[in-house]
Amino acid sequence: MKPTSLLQGTLDVLILKILDQEPRTGWAISLRLRQMSSETLQVSHGSLYPALHKLEHEGWIEGEWGVGETGRQTKVYSLTKAGRKQLKTETEQWARLSGAVNAILESA
Repeated sequence: MKPTSLLQGTLDVLILKILDQEPRTGWAISLRLRQMSSETLQVSHGSLYPALHKLEHEGWIEGEWGVGETGRQTKVYSLTKAGRKQLKTETEQWARLSGAVNAILESA
């Protein structure tokens, strides 16, 4: 089965959830998303990095430059206190939305 593109608006909450586990580079976030979704979800770098910049601008994540395992400069992102609060809010909103969609799909 071909990997599914992410719905508009879902990428932010998925990034926040992944960073809630531990700080990661953009590449590691992408890999973890694929792993957690059993290769069903994937995100292009053209979508991931603008989303990371947006979340950083909102103050929900912060990035710190360092040297990675390969000796190259890399940015590691981590969740902020405000990001944890936003994750809780977005998770609650997602539960309501998915419940409503499921109710429609399961109706006769």
